[in-house]
Amino acid sequence: MLLKDKIVIVSGIGPGLGVKLAVEAAREGAAGVVLAARSAEKLDDAEQRVAALGVNAKVIKCVTDITDRAQCERLVKATVEAFGRIDALVNSAFVHGAMDYVSNADLDSWVEPMNTNLIGTLKLTQSVLPQMKSQGGGAIVMINTMAARQVPPLGEAGYAASKAALANSAKYLAKEVGKDGIRVNSVHMGWMWGAPVIGYFEWQASEQGVPVEQLKAPIEASIPLGRIPTDDECARAALFLVSDYASAITGAALDANGGAYMP
Repeated sequence: MLLKDKIVIVSGIGPGLGVKLAVEAAREGAAGVVLAARSAEKLDDAEQRVAALGVNAKVIKCVTDITDRAQCERLVKATVEAFGRIDALVNSAFVHGAMDYVSNADLDSWVEPMNTNLIGTLKLTQSVLPQMKSQGGGAIVMINTMAARQVPPLGEAGYAASKAALANSAKYLAKEVGKDGIRVNSVHMGWMWGAPVIGYFEWQASEQGVPVEQLKAPIEASIPLGRIPTDDECARAALFLVSDYASAITGAALDANGGAYMP
């Protein structure tokens, strides 16, 4: 199995990709899955989904706001006390912020996405580094977005700016900690068929009085695979990067978007 016996921290547990990362990590043999989110209810839901798999993964839940360094340190401490090590960190926590454009955005509204997507992610990442260094290595993956690699038709300027900064920081970090046996990579998602996107399409279909499939069609036509990838598929792509199969990969950016973006 991809993550056999590994201890994996997943931040940003939620109804979409976050919970799928946790479930797929457990399915792929992780010995421990540490769940972090600001909502205890989301953590409970993820725990129940992992339990439903019938696997042996031990689950730890820790309510965590990654913008608070003390809470990040508490999460790391709880993980080490329970398992003695941290093999992987999957940075999935994010704030999207307003759908806006650089030319007329309220730039004050960019502070929250920057504070979470960039600064908060790096606070949690910095918190795991001492443990990974002391144990001789580890793997970190930054969940990123296609919007940081090409300008989308929707206004996502503030969100994309925060994620682009994170992508660049990941490259710097990969070079800095490679000597410690720590790998750092990014995975860039596009449209993902899961609860959040399904909800968006259903809302748009209701607003416009058209079927969901009619709204999906032009988007799917623009994707070389001819479909919107599922969040389960995208979760597995991210987890590959923290597995031993990616042991020669660091400082890389993997596009998991059905070919919608090709460098």
